[in-house]
Amino acid sequence: MDSTLTELPNVMKFNDFVYQRPEMAYLKEEFHNLLEEFRNAGNAERQDEIASDVNALRNNFSSMRDLASIRYTANTADPLNQAERAFFDEHNPEFEGLTNEYYKAAIQSPYRNKLEQNWGSQFFRLAEMRLKTHSPTIEGLMQEDNALSSEYVKLIASARIYFEGKERNLSDIDTFTSSLDRNLRKMAMEAKYSFFEKNAGTLDTIFSNLVKVRTVAAHKLGYKNFIQLAYDRLGRTDYDEKMIASYREKIRKLLVPLVMKFKEMQAQRLEIPKLKYYDEAFKFHSGNPKPKGDKNWIMQNASRMYNEISPETGDFINFMSETDLMDLENRKGKASGGYCTYMPDFKTPFIFSNFNGTDGDVKVLTHEAGHAFQVYNCRDFTIPEYYFPTFEAAEIHSMTMEFITYPWMHLFFGEETDKFIYLHAIGSLSFLPYGAAVDEFQHHIYANHDISSQERKKAWKSIEKKYLPHRDYDGIPFLEQGGFWQQQRHIYQRPFYYIDYTLAQVCAFQFWAKFNENHDLAWNDYMRLCKAGGSRSFLELVDIAGLASPFNNGSIEKVVTMVEAWLKGKHEKMNRL
Repeated sequence: MDSTLTELPNVMKFNDFVYQRPEMAYLKEEFHNLLEEFRNAGNAERQDEIASDVNALRNNFSSMRDLASIRYTANTADPLNQAERAFFDEHNPEFEGLTNEYYKAAIQSPYRNKLEQNWGSQFFRLAEMRLKTHSPTIEGLMQEDNALSSEYVKLIASARIYFEGKERNLSDIDTFTSSLDRNLRKMAMEAKYSFFEKNAGTLDTIFSNLVKVRTVAAHKLGYKNFIQLAYDRLGRTDYDEKMIASYREKIRKLLVPLVMKFKEMQAQRLEIPKLKYYDEAFKFHSGNPKPKGDKNWIMQNASRMYNEISPETGDFINFMSETDLMDLENRKGKASGGYCTYMPDFKTPFIFSNFNGTDGDVKVLTHEAGHAFQVYNCRDFTIPEYYFPTFEAAEIHSMTMEFITYPWMHLFFGEETDKFIYLHAIGSLSFLPYGAAVDEFQHHIYANHDISSQERKKAWKSIEKKYLPHRDYDGIPFLEQGGFWQQQRHIYQRPFYYIDYTLAQVCAFQFWAKFNENHDLAWNDYMRLCKAGGSRSFLELVDIAGLASPFNNGSIEKVVTMVEAWLKGKHEKMNRL
């Protein structure tokens, strides 16, 4: 079960990766033959051997699926990319059905105790949970869910907004939201959300259909509503809906007043009577910090940084750079956002982003590099379930990496380094109420699945007022009407995957404190967490890393006290910038 790293041979560059669409008839036949052998095997050792062959089939399918997905998000307008994305949207539920047959065979094995010793208990916990979430009766609904999610991605990527003399996509427009010119900031926001307003009907229809499809699937599987089905799909074995509700309430009580204070300080710093929404991204009178070079310059400095942090991170960044496993440039037709994925057949992570010349370029690079570094350290796991942990644990690696790299931020921001670190720290803490708002909104939607589009927007406005009472949209129609959430792709594509970021942020703040106290011990804890991959549950991984659970009494309070004290020493200096 342990992951033992091996030296990779001269791995080919990403553009040389060979894509071959899986032949589903062959895959099913091979899968069923292996499962028959598995069930008839006379001992655990033989079942272990057959499981390796099963996992090879699974790895090949997921590698081709992710390679097709990377190519699609790199250019959503390409018909070939669209066709391959559609193929996997259609056949991924069928593949999940095959995987569940394997789970069932493993769980029912007469040699399960021995297999559990070899594979670990987390595999069986996940298998039992995922068997609850799938049935051949919902495969058609899952296909529809996938197709609707892809439709959302394509719609957002299609944005063409004429602004300041040039046609721009959403990532381009965001560069203007931190302009020194307040009027330009407002016009940029109005231009951005005019796209959403124009497409509001389509966005509403896509989401209405998603809610319906997910709810019907939940009912067919015997769930009261989609909420618990979503929890089970996310592999949440350590906590439940009530624990999350209590956790959100702590965030509301502790963070909302503090963030309000931060926003008031920002308005004072900017010398404006009241902070409007289009002011929120603009932090300093002298302008926000920006990287001092382009994408290639950023990557040169990232290479230096990771080679200085540790031998492990040096090997990692050299591998990623030499094999072209990063697509970072913003361009027409490219999907929005950033992500990291992993292709087991090639034993390679892949980082996707949209650089636009803002401080976010460095933030997203370090964040996604945290994910990629973790899975790079787990590439020799023999159990696919262990490449990545569940989402809330996975985000600890990425968010902690953002803090680990603080001492090297001068490479990117020069004399604006203090600005960047202050902005990042205060932004990380201020994010928690928004993360809680997105989560509460989703709980409301799926507990009341038959409400109208207008009622959904009304619910968002109410929840937004609860967690983000400082928000003032200054008459921007789409936002005033409660449409802000429709730009949050997780709500469409990965339902309920969002509170995970806040849980991880509480853990990452603890890591930050550990690194400030004893760097070497903290690094050892971080490496132990990375190398564990997904072989443990969330709270087990938190314990492995020597962290306190975000659900424990006092955990959030301690983090808030620590970060607020650090920020207090920086406010006066920042207010002069």
